Formats: sequence, structure tokens, C-alpha cells
Amino acid sequence: MLKVHHLNNSRSQRVLWLLEELGLEYEIEFYERDPRTMLAPKALRDVHPLGKSPVVTDGGRVLAESAAIIEYIVDEHGEGRLRPAAGSDDYFRYRYWMHYAEGSAMTPLLVKLICHQVRKKAPFLIRPIANKIADSVDSSYTDRSIALHMNYWEAELGKSEWFANDEFSAADIQMSFPLEAASARKASGSFPNVEAFVRRIHDRPAFQAALERGGPYKIG
Repeated sequence: MLKVHHLNNSRSQRVLWLLEELGLEYEIEFYERDPRTMLAPKALRDVHPLGKSPVVTDGGRVLAESAAIIEYIVDEHGEGRLRPAAGSDDYFRYRYWMHYAEGSAMTPLLVKLICHQVRKKAPFLIRPIANKIADSVDSSYTDRSIALHMNYWEAELGKSEWFANDEFSAADIQMSFPLEAASARKASGSFPNVEAFVRRIHDRPAFQAALERGGPYKIG
């Protein structure tokens, strides 16, 4: 049986949501972050050397990286669901969004999080300097990059209700995390299509079921 090694407040929530959408049976092994460092415990590194989440085990297979896990589950257990027909134009859009989510979209969002942590955790005596550096990074790179991506999503979601086409797919599950994170650190501007997408995914019964099983999570 599939087992999700689930770290609180992590991307593994997407995997639980996918499994609920597909109606698959699965187990959850829970892990808690260190409250001071916010790092995963050693027990998760015993499953995969990087100690990151999500990690999924399926028999003797140990799977890591969100896109690889989602594609594996859909390909091996999805029975053709939650993906366009292989070889179609929609399929290649689906593959693009699946890898764009972590390959491009999350980069400025992670930098934004790092800058936030620098401001929050810098020692008192150097905090003014740390704040100035973080502000400079945000103003020169991060904020403009996030706005660029959000405007891109806004335009794409104006063409179809979901990312690959007009039908919900696993690509939307993969894209959920950057859109939620960007909405939490919203760039200046109006993004009604992005906001509507986030509302739609939160209203899905499978999304709610995943929260019930995995526990609530928040964007850091």
C-alpha cells in the first residue's frame, strides 16, 4: 500500500489531496518539524537521505520530489484519471505546469521566505543591516519576479478554468502550492483569476478530506 511520509506544513499535503481525488487507499506516517529550526526530524532522513517531504513509499520503492511522486501515482494508480491523453496538446501543457511549479514558480517565493526569516531572526545588533539587505533583495528581484509569475498565471487562467485545459488535472494539484504561497505574499495588483483558482481548489471535497487526514497546514 502507498504510504505518505507526511511532514506538517509541507508540500506533502498535495500528495494527500491527489490520493483523495483518486480515491486510493493509503497510510500516513506523521513527522513534526523542530519548533526552533523548522527542520524535519532525523526519522524522515532515515526514509530518504535528504529528509525532505513529500516522500512516498510503495512496496520497495521510495519516491521523492513532488512532481515525480504525483506523476508516478497518476501513471501507476490513476487508471487514466487526472491527466490528459498522452501525446495530446493538453498533455504537454500538463507536463509543463507539472514541472514549472517547482522549477520556476517557487524560486522567488522561496527567496521571499528567506528574506522574511532574515528580518525575523537576525540578532538585534545587526538587524538594521539585515533588514536593509532583505529589503534590497525584495525590491530588486523578489517582488518583481512574483508579480511577473502572478500576471502570467492570471492570463493563463483567463484562457481556461484549469491549467492544462478546462478539466481539473494533477497539474492543478501541483500548481496549488505556488499559487497559495503567492497569494499569501501577494504582489501589488489585481489577480481575480488566481484568487478564484485558490477558492475552487479549497472548495473541492477531496482537498477538505486531505486536510482532515493530514491536519491543517499554513504557508510559512
